[in-house]
Amino acid sequence: MVNMPPLADPQAALVSAEPVVRLSHVSKRFGAVTALSDVSLEVARGRVLGVIGRSGAGKSTLIRLLNGLERPDSGSVKFEGQNLTGLSERALQPVRQRIGMIFQHFNLLSAKTVAANVALPLRIVGKPRAERKRRVTELLDLVGLSDKAGAYPAQLSGGQKQRVGIARALAAEPVLLLSDEATSALDPETTASILALLRSINRKLGLTIVLITHEMSVVRAVADEVAVMESGRLIEQGPVGEVLTRPQTKGTQRFVAAVRPTLPRFLRTALSTVPADAHDPVLQIDVLGEQARGPILARLSAAIGVEPTLLHGGIDHVQDQPFGRIYVSLRSQYGRPSHDVADRAVAFLHGSVTAVEVIGYVRRAA
Repeated sequence: MVNMPPLADPQAALVSAEPVVRLSHVSKRFGAVTALSDVSLEVARGRVLGVIGRSGAGKSTLIRLLNGLERPDSGSVKFEGQNLTGLSERALQPVRQRIGMIFQHFNLLSAKTVAANVALPLRIVGKPRAERKRRVTELLDLVGLSDKAGAYPAQLSGGQKQRVGIARALAAEPVLLLSDEATSALDPETTASILALLRSINRKLGLTIVLITHEMSVVRAVADEVAVMESGRLIEQGPVGEVLTRPQTKGTQRFVAAVRPTLPRFLRTALSTVPADAHDPVLQIDVLGEQARGPILARLSAAIGVEPTLLHGGIDHVQDQPFGRIYVSLRSQYGRPSHDVADRAVAFLHGSVTAVEVIGYVRRAA
């Protein structure tokens, strides 16, 4: 069994008061184009932050500021409490050695073997041959490529190439790993395996990770928190589960829509906006955590005397935390008017679910 030395004690790392990354009121322009505007965010030690946004949102500029490849026009970028903004290129070199980077297109050297690619950062900093060999063996075991040390990139699948890229990024034992759209060139099954590997690395090594992506499914699979970028601004940030169930901005809502159930068109077109005879109210209910584990529909039925019918929706998970959205119609057992049933249901559910909304009324089935 390979004894992989951790970067630091994972549990101790998680309680560190000083964030690994802190951006304060950062702005950056390229000529007439504003890439970032007054962006402030923190990344706690041992956490995974997903930065999501469409093309042109400022994600690439943000990641280049984090590794010192760009300097902000205003504001500060701190790494482990050290302000990078005023450092010379020479002073930045040891800082960059503590930051690993994985890329969308792998950036492997085609003429070098897998082992040589992984060892390259260690050669650059002058590590002895025996130490390089030991570290490469450990890393290839960690990413599941122990049998590929002598292979060349052309002999690998896309997923294997990215695993080599991850091993290389970890070679110098960084405290921060930056991932720039690392799964966007991969198929869904391979993407899932790479994200699982990143999460495993985060948990085993206490490694802080910043993931740049344009897919909320990637954030949901691996991140603890999400920062949403739009037109160079940070429009929302918070724990992934909360952002998925309670997005505060329209930009975030568009991303969230891709991973949350929405009412099918044939049901939407059947809804009436006002209550009427022989119509039942339709509720949209969002749940998170323990709310998703409880018998909310059974309790609702017993409390206000309704027969709930599940129309659409489902429960999914962010890490180990369930979240979901369901759509139900409610038929009164006592012949109450539909608007009265709707008001009673919302009042009962308020405070016990993340969100509840009457989205319309549907004609009662015979």
